[in-house]
Amino acid sequence: MTFQAESDKTTGMKILIIGGTCFIGPYVVRRLAAAGHDLLLFHRGKHQIELADNMRQVLGDRGQLPSYQAELCSFAPELIIDMIPIRESDVITLLDVFKGTSRRLLVISSQDAYRAYGLINRTEDGPLQPVPITETDDLRTRLYPYRGLNQKLDDYDKILVERVALSSQSIRGTVLRLPMVYGPQDYQHRLFPYLRRMQDKRSFILLGAGEAQWRWSHGYVENVAEAVALAVENERACGQIFNVAEPFFFTREDWVRTIGQRFNWQGRILVVPDDELPETFREKSRVEQDLIVDSTKIRRELGYRETVTVEEALDRTIAWERDNPPGSYDPKAFDYQAEDEVLAELIARRQVSE
Repeated sequence: MTFQAESDKTTGMKILIIGGTCFIGPYVVRRLAAAGHDLLLFHRGKHQIELADNMRQVLGDRGQLPSYQAELCSFAPELIIDMIPIRESDVITLLDVFKGTSRRLLVISSQDAYRAYGLINRTEDGPLQPVPITETDDLRTRLYPYRGLNQKLDDYDKILVERVALSSQSIRGTVLRLPMVYGPQDYQHRLFPYLRRMQDKRSFILLGAGEAQWRWSHGYVENVAEAVALAVENERACGQIFNVAEPFFFTREDWVRTIGQRFNWQGRILVVPDDELPETFREKSRVEQDLIVDSTKIRRELGYRETVTVEEALDRTIAWERDNPPGSYDPKAFDYQAEDEVLAELIARRQVSE
């Protein structure tokens, strides 16, 4: 296994971070600041972040980036991290503003670039994609995966973001494709649907058989931030795409069970054949397609390793979720009476069949 040579590593850089104040961003900021880099954060001011001596900020809207060109370029960033690129024009504008000023760009992308993701969401047709997925495997053939579903995301497409980021001859690009990220400050509260039931002392959690066996790569937020920092500090990352993910793959059933073990939940997971579930309880995604990726490349090329174990990661996430439940959620997602009725019907059906 090869790791980066010391000559490949760059320290003490001037780094501009677009975003950087929400969920993953603060962990990246703290990791890079602690390593001695000088940081400039450009963000809207919606989320506050404590500034160290080697950090400063400029408040503004990235949609108006050219208006801040003089102020941002006066910092002379060697490298730019774009934490929040969602559309092609975001990166086109960024490259234009910093042409002749910066030499490297790192953009945060997603596993939703892969064709497997389109198969899961039924926007792609054809046979299942083999897993684990490497950086050279098939991407979606249909662009704009959320068009018509969310007006704010009509022009969202990480595939186009990646293409532009890697196309510049003057600013060398790096792409990180992130997994499902969990941890403190997760605004999507990915553990909440299970933890809420465990906190409410539900005796069972209901999963359809297909969903129970579905696998999706995860990554704990602090570990993901470490991957970002390694890609920043290593010149070998230039021009490269890296998958970031844990090296093991939970089924959904195993994921819920592991959360329950860390929470000391005394209930059980009830796996039910899909055709025995009412329509409202059936998983709408094509769960026979897994979305697990191979992170061998970033481990081999950049020496990436998780700095936080999965046990500690889940403990920290559970503690945060306990203290920070989502401000609003759909109460229909916790219709315990309906779940109990499903269980009673299953018991009755099996007694009759016996």
